[in-house]
Amino acid sequence: MPPLAGRVAIVTGAGRGLGRAHALLLAELGAAVVVNDLGGDVHGSGRDTAPAHQVVEEIRAAGGQAVADGHDVADWAGAAALIDLAVGAFGDLHVLVNNAGILRDRTLARMSEAEWDAVLRVHLKGHAAPTAHALAYWRKRAADGPIVDSSVVHTTSVAAFAGNVGQANYGSAKMAMLALSRCVSLEAGRYGVRSNAVSPGARTRITSGLAVPEVADGEFDAADPGNVSPLIAWLARADCPADGQVFHASGEEILVVDMPRVAARLRTDGRWTQDALDRTLPDRLTVPPGLTDFFGEAAS
Repeated sequence: MPPLAGRVAIVTGAGRGLGRAHALLLAELGAAVVVNDLGGDVHGSGRDTAPAHQVVEEIRAAGGQAVADGHDVADWAGAAALIDLAVGAFGDLHVLVNNAGILRDRTLARMSEAEWDAVLRVHLKGHAAPTAHALAYWRKRAADGPIVDSSVVHTTSVAAFAGNVGQANYGSAKMAMLALSRCVSLEAGRYGVRSNAVSPGARTRITSGLAVPEVADGEFDAADPGNVSPLIAWLARADCPADGQVFHASGEEILVVDMPRVAARLRTDGRWTQDALDRTLPDRLTVPPGLTDFFGEAAS
């Protein structure tokens, strides 16, 4: 029996890129999938549900079950309707993969309020709203019957771990995913919900400005979004042990990320003075990691 047989999953932002790859693999492994995508461009403008319907057609052509959805996941009522659609179409819900996102890159000194708000809205509220309604559904279901064995996967980014020039809005939203995921784990674990965060490394519209090595025919494509999807599917399984974890998945590699953690613990008698801080702190400060430092240390 396929590992996700009988499971019902929602994938947001599933019309293209990572979300599409996740939806296709979840369906291949037996899940019934709600393919949600508003259909805007990488900056969040416009609306086109054709990509979501195309993914549904691919899934059905391969013998799977899927329906398309065009609700705005950052709208509280729209997110509720998305959960209702999944339950109405397939009778239940077990997995929520929060993947929808946009970019409005600009250095913070030049960023407009609208650019800040748009990115925080889609990434942070667009994760929180579907999760809130899914948790309400699972909480009620658990009260009426057995533990629900459900899973929420949040999409974070190395921009949260190491920062990136021009992405104060995006990096802030992605760092918030770690707190959101942990709170969901703590609040909903008692009725059978696991929550994890995944930072993907892949070729998508969001990463289109980055240099990606050319791949010869027959060679492994380390930037293929589908490389991230097996981890998503593993987290979606009813028997998956992971909860409250942070991962980075890219190419052939998965990193288990432990952050943040205490790097030093310093004490003084009574309240700290400026002299005591001068004597104690400078030698104990850490160096914020760049992308190379982060991956080099984690991979070693």
